[in-house]
Amino acid sequence: MTPSPYRYLPAIRFLTQVVMAMAVVLLVVNVAHAQDTAPDEAAPARTNLVVFMLEALGWVFGPLLLAVSVTLLALIVLLALDLRMISAIPPGFVDEFTDIVNKRKFKEAFDMARNDPSFLGQVLTAGMSRLQYGLEDAREAAANTLESIKSDKEQKNNYTAVIATLGPMFGLVGTVYGMIKAFSVLATAKQVNPSELADGIAHALVVTLFGVAISVPAIFFNAFYRNRITRVCMDVGHIADDLLTQMYHNSKKPAPPIPAAPPGAGPVPAPPPQPGPR
Repeated sequence: MTPSPYRYLPAIRFLTQVVMAMAVVLLVVNVAHAQDTAPDEAAPARTNLVVFMLEALGWVFGPLLLAVSVTLLALIVLLALDLRMISAIPPGFVDEFTDIVNKRKFKEAFDMARNDPSFLGQVLTAGMSRLQYGLEDAREAAANTLESIKSDKEQKNNYTAVIATLGPMFGLVGTVYGMIKAFSVLATAKQVNPSELADGIAHALVVTLFGVAISVPAIFFNAFYRNRITRVCMDVGHIADDLLTQMYHNSKKPAPPIPAAPPGAGPVPAPPPQPGPR
């Protein structure tokens, strides 16, 4: 399949933001050299870098990026809990189910699958409910249920891809806003104050940094969970098909014969005659 050209958009956006930020920095350097040297003033105390970055985010992009980060973290934890192998195929379920089917306790096997909330239990329940109409109908019902489960997990995972796309876009918006803020200082001030100019540049760079920092783990976990969903659903589908086939063939076998009397046993004595009426 031909790769879509849209997959390269995040990288192109990031490179564009870097080039724009470098252009702003060069512009600031040229303006600083063009200005007359002002009298030296006492240098302000340096603030912590983390505090400076948080202040540079502002009251708009700060809460917005925080909400996106919390949402991404919640999706990662939720998918990690849903896609555990113990949630898809419980340990000991296959052996216990096979033992019950071999003993021809089909009603008990159906109740066992119906009461199990795992992926395998849901798929087996759907397949066993159609087993009376043939093995192919049971397989089709099981495949439809498995596809429904897979679609549900993929929909949740798609939100990580959305966040991966929104991160650089938030950074681009912050970059444009910071550049506008910096150029407004150049356009309105008769003598440029470097601290006011640096405020706009810092806002542009910090928002870009946080936007890219959000998108990187989102891209990784989106690919990781996409492969995980495929792997788990394949394993569940193969095991469910084997168990349904085994149950179908066991149901078609004749019932075991009633065991005969042990050798050497004498004939069963006849009951004593009942006394007749006198």
